[in-house]
Order: sequence, then C-alpha cells, then structure tokens
Amino acid sequence: MLQNVTITPSRRALEFGIYRDGDNNLDAVQESTLAQALQTSARDPRIEFTVEDTTRLRADGDAIVSGKLHTERYTIADGDVTEVRLGKADTMSDEPNLARFVARTLDNAEASGAKQTWVELVDHGGGDGGGLETGDGSVMSMPDIAKAIADGVALHATAHPEDAARNIDGVVANQCLMSTMGFADALSHAGVRYLAASPETMLAPGVPSDVAHAIASHESAPGAMAGGVVNDVMRAKYAAAAFDVLDLDPAKLGRAEAAIKSLNDEAAAGAANAGVRAAIREDARAIDGMVRFPDAPANMPWHADRPAIAFYDTLASDGRLGGALRDDARAASDAVRDLILAHRERDHFRPFGGADYSDAVGPTVHLPTTRRQIDPWASGGVSETANDFYRKVDESAMTRVLA
Repeated sequence: MLQNVTITPSRRALEFGIYRDGDNNLDAVQESTLAQALQTSARDPRIEFTVEDTTRLRADGDAIVSGKLHTERYTIADGDVTEVRLGKADTMSDEPNLARFVARTLDNAEASGAKQTWVELVDHGGGDGGGLETGDGSVMSMPDIAKAIADGVALHATAHPEDAARNIDGVVANQCLMSTMGFADALSHAGVRYLAASPETMLAPGVPSDVAHAIASHESAPGAMAGGVVNDVMRAKYAAAAFDVLDLDPAKLGRAEAAIKSLNDEAAAGAANAGVRAAIREDARAIDGMVRFPDAPANMPWHADRPAIAFYDTLASDGRLGGALRDDARAASDAVRDLILAHRERDHFRPFGGADYSDAVGPTVHLPTTRRQIDPWASGGVSETANDFYRKVDESAMTRVLA
C-alpha cells in the first residue's frame, strides 16, 4: 500500500504585478502585455503575475464589452488565469488605488513564497511630470507614484506583520520618458531597488512581459538581470529607442545628488561671467531634448529633458569653462553612470524618422533652454519641477543659467 503523499507547492521566484490603465487610446494595443504574461507563466512556473486591468476589453482580450469601462483583477500562474474579479472601473491615477494594488501584490508574494516582488506600470508616462494618464487627462504625479508604492508596502506590513520586511524590489515603467533622475530618487526613497525604464518615448505595447523571466532567473546577479531585461525590450520590434535598468541604491543616489548639486551651484556662480553663461547654454543646446520624433508638438515639455550624462560630459570637455566647473561636471557624469546596470540605445530609430539616440544613455534631467520650457504644463497639474530631486540638487540654479 502506498502512503499518502502531501505535495508542497513550489515556491515562486518572482511575484510580478501588472497595473494596466487602459482608460485611453492604448487599451487595445497594450492588452498584449497580458497575453505575454500568460505565455511567460506557462513557460516559467517560477513566476506568478498579479494583475489589475482597467479596460473596455473582455477578460480574454478579444472583444469589446459594449464599450463599457471596467476593472479586472486576477492572477496568472502556470499558464492559467485564476481568482478573476470584475467590477466598476477604478481610477487608476489615484494614489490610494495604486497603493492597494501594491499591497495585494505583496500579499500574493507572501502567499506564493516569492523571493522578489516587482511592479510594472502600463500606460502613458511623462517623465518627472508623472504617469498613469487616465481618459480625462489626469495624471498621477511622479512623487505620488512613489508614495503609493511606499503606502502599499506599509499596508501589507500592517496586515501581515510576519512579512513586514517584504518590499517592492523593482519597478518596470512601461511608459514613455520615465528613466529620470527625479523618478529614480523618489523610488529609492520608497525602498525600491531597481528601475527599468526608457528615457525616451516608447511604442506600445512596449516592454514585453517576458522580462519577468530575466528577473526571476538572476535574483543574485543584478548585472545579468539588467542585461536580460534590456535585451528583451530592445529585441522587441520598435518597443523603445533607448532603455535603462538603474540601481537605486541609496548611497549611489546620494553621491549622484551631491555631485549634481555641486555642479549646479558652481555653474550658477560661474554664470556671473557672461562668457561662461553663454558657453554653458551653448553646451546644453547642443544636446537634443527627448521626444525626438518628427511630429512631436513644439510645446511638448519633454523637449527640455536631456540625457544627464551627455550634458555633463559636454560641460566636462569644454575648455572655455573653468577647471572647477569641468571637474564637477565630470564627477556628476561618473556618479550618474554608476547608477546604470544596463542600457542600450539606437543610433537611428526608424519609426521616429530615423532620429539619433546614440547619446540617450542613462536617466534624463529637466534642463530647459528657454523660459517656455521650464514647466509649461504646470498649470494643468503636470509639473516636472515639483519634486524632491529638483529641490535637493538646486536644479533651479542650473535652470536660471540655461533659460
């Protein structure tokens, strides 16, 4: 006679939360990220997906439900969809709603024994202005996104004190322009260790969900993980013109912020000399702002977001500037570069008119070169300057030099 055998479920390597806001023109095209998640889970049983999807599509993604917006919550594991709950449409740009999703993802991570927990934000993005733009045009600010993550971690810890040490290990921004120093700073202070994002516009559906496999496969090898994620994104046809994975280690962020502040203050002091100010402005204007595609409206605020390393390297090599300023620029470049675990960029991105992204390495910094670019949509609630990073590094001092 055979003994009764109790099968213990295998522990997951990764709980991967997908928070998808389809209350806009991207609903149908970005739905494919969920089909990709289903396929990924079938191939890799170490991964479970926690999904919240606000959409006009049916759960199977192949038909319209009378055009009615609704929210679906479910999990995906082992090639199957389970625990499906449908309800009224949530406001995905509300901070409390994202916080509840983060807590639910962490709850599922505890239940599945996951070693890591990541969250992917799927929607429009706007750099330091924020992301998760809903159909009415409201946008969750970048500081609120970071706050929602921290609040969700706290909700989970309160409900599950036995698992209070669990955190969100990484954020994937399947959104445009979200590889920024401001977002990196905010997420780091929320306890997030990694940011995978593009400094430029992306083409939907963007980040393929099989990046979860690279994350699950390299828990103790951040460099290999980051390289796998970037390769998956850049291998997808036209997904991104450039993509980074950043290390948000607080000590590294602290060094970068200190170096950038020193540079900004030195530039502001040196700009009392008209020749120095003219040289710095010329250097900034030599670096194209992001949103580099032919049909980009002239009033797009993100034309003023420039690759930080490219700008700082340009200053460091400018013999018209004093030695102290060039040394500070070199230090700022080195400190920002130290955040980059992996990146790739395209010299010529065909869908964007063959635009050149060879300098789009690493995160961007808001560097307006005209007064109109400083914060043009702030009156509508989208501000690139209302964040801790901008204040901490005296970015307003550099802005006064440039604009």
